[in-house]
Amino acid sequence: MRKDIVVSMQLSERQVGSVTVLDLVGRLTIDQNAQRLKDKINSLILQERASVILNLAGISYIDSGGLGQLVASYSSLAKAHGALKLLHVNKRNHDLLSITRLVTLFQTFDSEEEALRSFQAPRAAAGASSVLGGAGDLLQRGD
Repeated sequence: MRKDIVVSMQLSERQVGSVTVLDLVGRLTIDQNAQRLKDKINSLILQERASVILNLAGISYIDSGGLGQLVASYSSLAKAHGALKLLHVNKRNHDLLSITRLVTLFQTFDSEEEALRSFQAPRAAAGASSVLGGAGDLLQRGD
C-alpha cells in the first residue's frame, strides 16, 4: 500500500531593486504552507518591503486555503501601500483564478522583467487600491 507523501512548500526570497521576489515550489495548501506564506508577507510588511512578486512557476497545486492566503496577502500588501503580483502562473492555477474570478484581482506576468517593470508604472498603485475593495469584500464574506 502506497502512502502519500506530504511535500512542504519551499519558499526562497530574492531582492531585485525595491521589489521582493518570492520563489515558491510545491503545493500552496491550507496547512502550514499557507501559514508560511502569511508569515513571510507579514515579515516583509514589517520591514517596509511591500512590493512583492510571487513566482508560482514551481507551484503544482493551490487549494482553497492557498487561494485565500493569496487574497489575504494581496490585501495586506495593498493596505501597506504596496502590491502583490503573480509570475509564471501555470494553466491549472490560472484556470483556478479564472473560475473563482480572482484573475481580475491579480496582475499576472509570464516574464519576471515585465513584472518588475510594472512596479515602476505610476498607475500600478492607483489600480491596486481601486480593486482592493473587491478583495476586502471577498475576505469578509468568506468566499
